[in-house]
Amino acid sequence: MQSFHDLVGGFHHFRSNYFLKEKEFFEALAHSQNPKTLVIACCDSRTDPAIVLRCKPGDLFVVRSVAAIVPPPEKAGEYDAVMAAVEYGVKHLNVENIVVMGHSNCGGIAGLFNPKAIEREHFINRWVSLACSAVHEVVQENADLAPEQQRRLSEEAAVLLSLENLLSYDWVEEAVQSGSLALHALYYDMATGSLNVWNSALEDFEAVTK
Repeated sequence: MQSFHDLVGGFHHFRSNYFLKEKEFFEALAHSQNPKTLVIACCDSRTDPAIVLRCKPGDLFVVRSVAAIVPPPEKAGEYDAVMAAVEYGVKHLNVENIVVMGHSNCGGIAGLFNPKAIEREHFINRWVSLACSAVHEVVQENADLAPEQQRRLSEEAAVLLSLENLLSYDWVEEAVQSGSLALHALYYDMATGSLNVWNSALEDFEAVTK
């Protein structure tokens, strides 16, 4: 879609082909939502989690932030949209899963490899700096790899850092320890169309197979 007019036209298509044809379903959604999964995904326009994961309206409670970054408690702002959404999902919707989904060719992580490109962009610079520790560790441990390989590993590492940061909130850790909440990490490769899941036993991401 190229214009606002196209968006309005898209709504008419949605109403005719989905809303009116599944009216009972959407009427039920109008009264309440009961998603079992909260997804924290990047803002990137190419990685809509509902499309990638083939979900219907009401299936996912979605939070999107640059590079799917979750701030730790000491860095969360006084008015923090990401953590407000996570708190609502955990405490009010009682979601059973939180998924952090990163992706290839992430502009936020690329900015950390090219700091001059974002040095004058106050909000972007401060936000992506939350992932600096993950990127620095990857670069130090993989100095022999090509830059593109380092960026790929950094994109994955940033996802894992977000999981660690989630666990630094007492109410998230308590829900995980009680067994009412599970945390997961995904990495979507746009070039190959593959989805990779973090395997804690192997300490690596592995491709989802049929």
